[in-house]
Amino acid sequence: MAKQFDVAVIGAGAAGMMCAAVAAQGGKRVVLLDHAEKLAEKIRISGGGRCNFTNVNAGPLNFLSENPHFCKSALSRYTPQDFLALVKKHRIAYHEKHKGQLFCDESAEQIIQMLKDECAAADVHWRMPCKVEAIAQAPDGAFLLSTDSGDVEAASVVVASGGLSIPKIGASDFAYRLAKQFDLRLVEPRPALVPLTFDDAGWAPFAPLSGIALEVEVTTGTLKGRNPGGARFREDLLFTHRGLSGPAILQISSFWQPGTPIVVNLLPEMDVAQTLIEGKGSIKKQLGNVLSQWLPVRLAEGLLAATGLAADARLADLPDAALRKLGLAINQWSLVPSGSEGYRKAEVTRGGIDTRELSQQTMMANKVPGLYFIGEAVDVTGWLGGYNFQWAWASGVAAGLALR
Repeated sequence: MAKQFDVAVIGAGAAGMMCAAVAAQGGKRVVLLDHAEKLAEKIRISGGGRCNFTNVNAGPLNFLSENPHFCKSALSRYTPQDFLALVKKHRIAYHEKHKGQLFCDESAEQIIQMLKDECAAADVHWRMPCKVEAIAQAPDGAFLLSTDSGDVEAASVVVASGGLSIPKIGASDFAYRLAKQFDLRLVEPRPALVPLTFDDAGWAPFAPLSGIALEVEVTTGTLKGRNPGGARFREDLLFTHRGLSGPAILQISSFWQPGTPIVVNLLPEMDVAQTLIEGKGSIKKQLGNVLSQWLPVRLAEGLLAATGLAADARLADLPDAALRKLGLAINQWSLVPSGSEGYRKAEVTRGGIDTRELSQQTMMANKVPGLYFIGEAVDVTGWLGGYNFQWAWASGVAAGLALR
């Protein structure tokens, strides 16, 4: 005979544990199911093991979705300050780093333990590891979950099983398969917050630069007009053997469309062409030495080689046209990625359950009463820097309160 609960939450990650705790604290009998053997691996590995658990600046403008207004309700009702209050309640020491990012002083394990304790305080039931093999809805609206550790019956089901990112820690397409079963539309999933790659031949001159990092400004798409589809970020860039990584590239990857260029400004504080041309009369150095004042030596040499200029050429001897060409190569380095490192290295999945299928107040599927989707499974994707965790907390709380 199936065990009966008010709520079954599938996925014991950030969103799932938050939702289970909130619903159970409202008096509901809640069971939390997860197929993994180790709890909340994505929290554990985030932020270099210290968990970038939110961002003080998190707001709707920091999220991508085909329906950009959808996230406003949940984010306004559960803010970074609300999550901080929970962190302080559990006496977890934290610090602010770059651009509003908040991290644990000690370990991501503290956030996992905090969520476990919140669930325990409300008597949430656990089944883990437990694989949900099928879900059926009875005529009375209840859901029957067939699992490898027995059947579960629940009045409501919350799907918090995440996206496809980082398969080695258990990512799956469970949420998408369930959405299709119940005839809910999907926005095509794709890797986001992911390093970008280039074809071997085109990248060969830059592969030796692997390991070089510097702050840049990177742009893609259209920034103006009625429907701007692009973005610009100023962050660190990292050269790799296969392409580009670092925060600047992870950020822009969520906006980049295959077949289109990204434009990198390697010296955003300087108009390189103008500076070089104006310096012809007073700077007696060789071009390579001049660039090496502003850029890492290996990068300066690589850029000169790519533009056909000799590092030992004297700045004063070069025509303005050649310096303008070099300036463009540095201030507007345009290149078309061949792809990305894929879900293996993607921090999140863009796309997912179409938000037009869900209530923005409750996260429930409009045409399947009792079925909810939260967190990364939904077509709401945050910037790099704690935003996706804030969406997990906020969407989890929205569903948890609605279930009370």
